[in-house]
Amino acid sequence: MNAALFAPELYYLLMGLALFFRTLRQQVNVKRDFQIFLALAGGGVLVSSLCLFQQGELFFAAYKVDLFSQIFKVALALGLFLVALISHNLADVEERSHAEFYLFLTTCTVGMMMLVSAVELLTVYVSLELASYSLYILVPMRRGDGIDVEAGIKYLFIGAVSSCFMLFGLSYIFGAVHSTYIADVMMRLPALVHSPVGLLGIVLSLAGFFFKLSIFPIHFWAPDVYQGGTNQLVAYIATASKAAAVAVLLRFAALGGPYGYSFAKVLVFLSIISMTLGNLVAIIQKDFKRMLAYSSIAHAGYIMMGILTLSEPGYTGVIYYAVAYLIMNFTCFMVLSEVAGDGRDLKIVEFAGLYQRSPLLALALMLGLFSLAGVPPSIGFTGKLLIFTSAMSQGYFWLVLIGAVNGTISLYYYLKVVYAAYFLEPGDLPVIQPSNVIRLTSVGLIGIIIGFGVFPNQVVELARMAVKYVL
Repeated sequence: MNAALFAPELYYLLMGLALFFRTLRQQVNVKRDFQIFLALAGGGVLVSSLCLFQQGELFFAAYKVDLFSQIFKVALALGLFLVALISHNLADVEERSHAEFYLFLTTCTVGMMMLVSAVELLTVYVSLELASYSLYILVPMRRGDGIDVEAGIKYLFIGAVSSCFMLFGLSYIFGAVHSTYIADVMMRLPALVHSPVGLLGIVLSLAGFFFKLSIFPIHFWAPDVYQGGTNQLVAYIATASKAAAVAVLLRFAALGGPYGYSFAKVLVFLSIISMTLGNLVAIIQKDFKRMLAYSSIAHAGYIMMGILTLSEPGYTGVIYYAVAYLIMNFTCFMVLSEVAGDGRDLKIVEFAGLYQRSPLLALALMLGLFSLAGVPPSIGFTGKLLIFTSAMSQGYFWLVLIGAVNGTISLYYYLKVVYAAYFLEPGDLPVIQPSNVIRLTSVGLIGIIIGFGVFPNQVVELARMAVKYVL
């Protein structure tokens, strides 16, 4: 086995082992735990970036390393590092559990990195479960009024049910195809779609991926988990785990496209419902994290719009949008983490006067939200433009129109937060003094949101190169 092909996963496995030994210590040193986690997470970004152009197959061709998978591994490593940057104030996690918190974030990252390279059904399932069970443990670790435990139980139960559906569907697919390799399954897809057993297997198998991406109708967990989990954990769920789910769905869709993947047309319905439901329900939310949860459901609908085009421009737009969503969504969670220094949930009105309390955080929040809404010249606007134009070129005019209307609707509830931050008086709310690291991170994120929105060519070209490896 060429160890270089598995280098990012090996690094994070060793990182997890190092953090495991930290959990065995006799005396608690919160600051030291954080410094070790931050340094190791930064090293992971470097290792993943150095392996970006590695190519090959491992484990009897069940594991494929190519530019497509490596781009998502870099995104996952970046997501973990960004979450590490805001984990300096884990106020709502017991101090003795900080090392465990970092450990399970790392094991979840390992699972998702394996997921984006898996091209065999059982490997996909095991990788997905490794990532999911780490999150099931992390959600109830928050100290609170019991909502953390309730959210953890809901997340576990809904995740377990979707996992059972997925495993049941995979067994049907194997029975029909007599192979667990995705390429073999997709070659037989036209026959599967017209077979009751095959069709049922496909529908059930998609349940696991729809759960991770919080697509209708398996989206019920998102608002409660977003509200019940720690701000840092929810930032990770809202960014990194979404990227991994997008990667798997893209690989399935790309492999199935040449063989008449007509079943993908049902994704039109799921895309419309996810976009509309997410945006309409987000309007009435008063809790900031619940609002972002319903926003994530809507964004899953936009992503599905690019996937169902079954075309290279659509897949390119989805990869670009997945990376963009990670950046702009994390920006909002970074501001949330700094404003709620004690780890509590924030109502939208609690951002009142943020411009006076911390002008830099207010600017980062505004640009992050405007980018999520697709306001030019942000990275979110460019991502939506790529997806909408690819869908239009495939004849999905009405779907694009619905997407554009939903984007306009989303602007309303994003503007509520901006209005609170810039036009409401802060009252007795304290002035916020972010650390130099957070200031530097805020400036970097602002630069990326605007810079890659105005000059997206290099990222788009890299995404286009990655798509060629899965077509």
